[in-house]
Amino acid sequence: MTSSPTLEFEDIADAPVLRVRGQLVIAHLEDALTLFEATTTDAATLQIDLDGLEALDTSGAWLIATLRARLEAQGVAVTLVDASQNRAALVQTVQAALLADDNIEQPPQGVVAMLARVGAATASGGASVISLLSFLGEVLSRFVYCVVRPRRWRTAALVSQMQETGFNAIPIVVLMSFLIGVVLSFQGASQLRQFGAEVFVVDLIAISILRELGILLTSIIVAGRSGSAFTASIGSMKVREELDAMRTLGLDPIEVLVLPRVIALVIMLPILGFIANVSGLLGGALMSWAELGVSPSMFVTRLQENTDVWHLAIGMIKAPFFAAIIGVVSCWQAMQVKGSADSVGRRTTTSVVQAIFLVILADAVFSIFFSEMGV
Repeated sequence: MTSSPTLEFEDIADAPVLRVRGQLVIAHLEDALTLFEATTTDAATLQIDLDGLEALDTSGAWLIATLRARLEAQGVAVTLVDASQNRAALVQTVQAALLADDNIEQPPQGVVAMLARVGAATASGGASVISLLSFLGEVLSRFVYCVVRPRRWRTAALVSQMQETGFNAIPIVVLMSFLIGVVLSFQGASQLRQFGAEVFVVDLIAISILRELGILLTSIIVAGRSGSAFTASIGSMKVREELDAMRTLGLDPIEVLVLPRVIALVIMLPILGFIANVSGLLGGALMSWAELGVSPSMFVTRLQENTDVWHLAIGMIKAPFFAAIIGVVSCWQAMQVKGSADSVGRRTTTSVVQAIFLVILADAVFSIFFSEMGV
């Protein structure tokens, strides 16, 4: 049975000595830690006598080194006494490995350092843009190659991704769009009622959902749901070196993994956008009926008379571009995974953020373009 460590103070000619006895090993670390944390002295010097130790390991040496560093920071001169010098050498080795706060390199400050950080961030951003464009070129080249040779298509993978990214996402898309329609109708009614123009809430709902919100919010949901799944799945395969194994077998990861996902999104996002439009209009119609007394037949009549088919067409035109952005960015981030599972998590978060940002940016560009075209 091992003996627990003890600490004994002894004053010898105004030179206090701290005698450490017992076995200072990891098995007694919890009890010893309490003893060492409570140890203090008002003397100018202190000797730590290690001759009485029965056993000492690295954890015990860490306790002694930490106590010595704490007392020396308070102005106490601490020396170690050990007849064999073995234990003192172990304590010295551990203390040399401790990271002192003074040794932590502080980041450079000032205008020059700030400009250096801005320049480094700009260079990194430029390299990322070039890498993304290069990846887009690879995807397009593989797509053309598969078009020329239809036997290269992986139909099973494509159908599976269509189900995962499209059909399985219908419930959340329907719920989100229905609630957005309800909110638009309620808030629009509250404002238009002040001017006696409640009937125009139909135009507000139709144009907002068909032209912008339906496809935009659907794309954001798909980016968070399917885009993150793309990055996580392919990134995990890269960490496990499955992509290298595929290349060894003569399989192209872009053709096998990326193309089915991107094409599935391009096919399914317009369908999801259309479903979102219908659901949003239904939610707006129900709230208009409950809040304003606009009957469903009047809502439909107003919708047919004052809503141009181009409002629906604009949303559908944007859908494939948004899908391509989400798919390419998500798969590109997956290819940037390096080293460990932590990298997978960081790249997954980055892919969602970048995909949503680029989708909103593309939506703004489309809005300006169609406005200039007078559509």
